[in-house]
Amino acid sequence: MANRAKPLPPAVLSTYSLRSRKSKVDIRRAAKVSRAGDSIGRFLRGLPDVLAAAEFRDLAGRMAAARAGRKALIWALGAHVIKVGLNPVLVDLMRTGWISALALNGAGIIHDFELAFAGRTSEDVESAIRTGRFGMARETGEFLNGAVTAGAAEGLGLGEAVGRMIARSRFPYRRTSLLGEAWRLKIPVTVHVALGTDIIHMHPAASGAAIGEASLRDFRLFAAQVAALDGGGVYLNIGSAVLLPEVFLKAVSLVRNSGLRLDGFSTAVFDFNHHYRPAQNVVKRPLGRTGKGYYFLGHHEIMVPLLAAALKNGRR
Repeated sequence: MANRAKPLPPAVLSTYSLRSRKSKVDIRRAAKVSRAGDSIGRFLRGLPDVLAAAEFRDLAGRMAAARAGRKALIWALGAHVIKVGLNPVLVDLMRTGWISALALNGAGIIHDFELAFAGRTSEDVESAIRTGRFGMARETGEFLNGAVTAGAAEGLGLGEAVGRMIARSRFPYRRTSLLGEAWRLKIPVTVHVALGTDIIHMHPAASGAAIGEASLRDFRLFAAQVAALDGGGVYLNIGSAVLLPEVFLKAVSLVRNSGLRLDGFSTAVFDFNHHYRPAQNVVKRPLGRTGKGYYFLGHHEIMVPLLAAALKNGRR
């Protein structure tokens, strides 16, 4: 019979005191119990000082430092952020100095316009696509294409053209429009369009030349905003999985190729799923020798108001 291996006797172990061990979790960093009547600031300070909660507070602190130092605070938003009802929160952040520039995809101007014009947006695609009615709202196509075409003829970017149109309108909900209020506040908004992705491109008033020219102008304006991140700015990508992360990466390359310094800034992604491009093109690849990237998972309708509360009330 072959010799059988013998188990290692526990007597050979060399142990040490738990008190001497370096540990990742400390009871002093645990959550604090929320009490009735607590302020939102106290609630935020009561979050456990570990993992995402610690990073969330760290990001809010970096954003506060950027605001105090007049550094760029750029918010790049997927259209879903608008259609879940967050415009009032974002407009308030613009008015109080927490947003220095906005970047949107093409769908962003559609939801923003429809909310300003009619107080409602987001059609039932599944039912409308079966009858050919999807994307055929007359006013959406006419007003937006008209604004883009007129703006391009005057040398305006797409965001400025649409923002001006909404701000000068008599739409009943224009003061909740991101683009309209940004134009009024002189906050740059850039809109980055892939032709054929947005419902207004189906309408007869759509001009590929005007859309392309205005969106390309916005890309170059966006690159100038990205350059302003140097030395302490913060860039947020909220709810865009592909287009805006790609645009950001190219803008970073353009800035550095132009000989401008771009270092010491922070980036963060907020989304309800983890995606490859935001992780690589926002959180990882663009950072310089210094700076930090964050990735937070959660629903926009919860995370964006929570971030806004942390920025405005975190020290109270």
